[in-house]
Amino acid sequence: MPDSNHAIMPTYGRLPVTFSHGEGAVLYDTDGRAYLDGVSGIAVTNLGHNHPGVTAAVTEQASRLVHTSNLFHIRLQERVAEMLSEATGMDNMFFCNSGAEANEAAIKLARRYGDRKGIAQPKMIVLDGAFHGRTIGALSATGNEKIRQGFGPLLEGFVRVPANDLPAIEQLGEPLADVVAVMVEPIQGEGGIKPLAADYLKSLRDMCTANDWLLIFDEVQTGNGRCGSTYLFEQLAVVPDVLLTAKGLGNGLPIGVCMARGAAAQQLGPGDHGSTYGGNPLCCAAAVAVLTALKEDNLMPQAEILRHHL
Repeated sequence: MPDSNHAIMPTYGRLPVTFSHGEGAVLYDTDGRAYLDGVSGIAVTNLGHNHPGVTAAVTEQASRLVHTSNLFHIRLQERVAEMLSEATGMDNMFFCNSGAEANEAAIKLARRYGDRKGIAQPKMIVLDGAFHGRTIGALSATGNEKIRQGFGPLLEGFVRVPANDLPAIEQLGEPLADVVAVMVEPIQGEGGIKPLAADYLKSLRDMCTANDWLLIFDEVQTGNGRCGSTYLFEQLAVVPDVLLTAKGLGNGLPIGVCMARGAAAQQLGPGDHGSTYGGNPLCCAAAVAVLTALKEDNLMPQAEILRHHL
């Protein structure tokens, strides 16, 4: 394969293969060889490649309108918001393009929440082994020191503790006074597919409620049917104040969402945050098709069955 990557920054260790098309769980390279796709585009193509419902929705929308900006109402965006609200119980949501951006929105939301409580230096509790993205804010919340190295100074205001260790939070002492939120992945993805204990998450919920902190669930990897429910928190009986999703919601098209309920949903107003392409008609057409397929095609119960086999 000729080296054609000289004009691309080498931020990925690319394998020497180029794919031309896909169908379901199978990808085909430019020489016609078939590959079983166990990567799913890095946890993106939950419904498989070239899903007929998604392809039809995107094709139809592309022939009509791709982009207008969030200066105007976007009916498909509103439809996705309605569907997500119905599935999660969240009150409102901010649309963006990726999981990292959804995490950035949550960080800004939490800091605004702290500012309105009169906390000048708000802090967020995050976990060792966590991965929240590679933008500076999300990277600052991430627990993998290897990918953090060389990008300082990172943002201050993140207090890192071991996962599944409630006493580690209780023993923080002085920093607890400025805490405004706890942000976790219910299952740490990049950290090694490590589930957080259900009892630990329930205790975190109780602690956040008692201290008037926001509980933020990063479900970028666990969401959109991958774990047998629309979002994993539904199985845990632990409801976060802020819920983050991306990846599989667009089944290949770029979309991310920061959802909020209660006081968290009242923090951001016009001009406080934005995304030029976030929630555009094309990506939202894909998201409507994804959420419809998850609900109507019996995919989530099937994912739950396969989870136990694996």
